[in-house]
Amino acid sequence: MSELIGIERRGPVLAIRFQRPEKKNAITGEMYASITRAFVEGEANPDVRAYVLFGSGGAFTAGNDIADFQRTGSLVTGAADIVRFLTLVAGLEKPLLAGVDGLAVGVGTTLLMHCDMVYATPAAWFQTPFTALGLVPEAGSSLIGPRLLGHAVAFELLVAGRRLSAERALSAGLINAIHEADALEAETLKLAAEIAALPPEAVTLSKRLLKGDGAAVAARIRHEVEIFAERLKTPEAQAAFAAFFATR
Repeated sequence: MSELIGIERRGPVLAIRFQRPEKKNAITGEMYASITRAFVEGEANPDVRAYVLFGSGGAFTAGNDIADFQRTGSLVTGAADIVRFLTLVAGLEKPLLAGVDGLAVGVGTTLLMHCDMVYATPAAWFQTPFTALGLVPEAGSSLIGPRLLGHAVAFELLVAGRRLSAERALSAGLINAIHEADALEAETLKLAAEIAALPPEAVTLSKRLLKGDGAAVAARIRHEVEIFAERLKTPEAQAAFAAFFATR
């Protein structure tokens, strides 16, 4: 397990935490692998009945660590690992919740579209800079986003790249409630414990019914990754990335 991912059992709840606050919890390939392993083990363990995602240091996650992926080349060569993580998250049988404080950028936002319930603080905000980098939406968000938010808000978030405040995210249906920062984790864990106390088979079957056709989401995730990888090679994306790094 990566030391940048914290794993903690709270009874039947498995809490997974991004703990790289000095980098706004930007996700590396190693971090993806650790979360994937935690989910695989959790799905196989009958004593685990729900998952919760948290950030740290006043941030949920800044999304993919672009420097890490560019350095290792894993955004292209490791696409299979990324697809595995995203497909696994999309197909989790057990409930997935999140408590969001501060920024949730890129996959930090699209990951929430796979959560069953999300709490956030007033300081939380949500943004996806895909097109600004010459790329396209990922994590199945091009399919789930319009279903969840409606086309206009999904376009605003995923294509126009506009930032959504916690209040906008609540009204749009991306999150369920807003809690103050000092209560966020306790409230999210309380909710997870309540869900974990329900009859587990009924919860699993109900979630499956609500999620619908998982094959369509998995297929969209793979298609997005194919386009994403192609876009990385284009002059448009390369120029956008050069401009991005020039500001860092």
